[in-house]
Amino acid sequence: MSSAEVFKLETKSLTVNVYDLEGKPVKEIELPKTFKVPVRVDIIRRAFHSIQTARIQPQGRDPMAGKRTTAESWGVGYGVARVPRVKGTSRAALVPQAVGGRRAHPPTTMKRVHERINKKEKRLALLSALSATAISYFVKKRGHVVETLPQVPLIVVNDLEELKKTSQVKDVLIKLGVWPDILRAKSGKRIRAGKGKMRGRRYKKPKSALIVVKEDRGILKAARNLPGVDVTLARNLNVELLAPGGDPGRLTIYTESALKEIEELWGMRYGSL
Repeated sequence: MSSAEVFKLETKSLTVNVYDLEGKPVKEIELPKTFKVPVRVDIIRRAFHSIQTARIQPQGRDPMAGKRTTAESWGVGYGVARVPRVKGTSRAALVPQAVGGRRAHPPTTMKRVHERINKKEKRLALLSALSATAISYFVKKRGHVVETLPQVPLIVVNDLEELKKTSQVKDVLIKLGVWPDILRAKSGKRIRAGKGKMRGRRYKKPKSALIVVKEDRGILKAARNLPGVDVTLARNLNVELLAPGGDPGRLTIYTESALKEIEELWGMRYGSL
């Protein structure tokens, strides 16, 4: 089943419920038209790769490293290898196989490590990743627990932004049916394979819910310690948050005001794609 077919199957109606902090529906609203964008996994992964590679700092080596020496080859007729040797001694230098010699193929700052992406492609990737959060097929495919959720995506009243304690956020997530997915993320924490263990990234942690708000009135600090949970402002949304690893369909909780800001920011640009 293609992404376009899934989109047609599950987005016939864009009417969704808005839930209060007790997990009860209080009213119905229409999702912004940005959620009608077809899901393009290929564009999403390209944008994700662009964000990841933008963090890589170009590195190179001193062009003269290993070459600051008086070493010259003796030539033939001495019964020794014709490698450059330091004057006055028989110690090899300069060549890559010598101790303290130059690198054979050193890193260069001219190497293109950042995969650039066009502005319209980047915008399409963001809208496509947004659209995938409203399709349960993609959310389930990412491994999230969707059986306990009342709907996908979850829309919550703006009071969620004012929570200031982690215990309060936990109670709300339990009532909304999100807590089983957070337990999944907690149990999935594992030690990384390889040398990354020694380089400040010892553990690999699964991603759980993403909470999108219009403004931070306490929720950022209240929810940041929950396993796999991220909190972001609507204006700071990007493909890396909506589709970790380049896989669309992250379990996302929007506040009502965040949806309105999404419509204001990208709703008018939907027709220019």
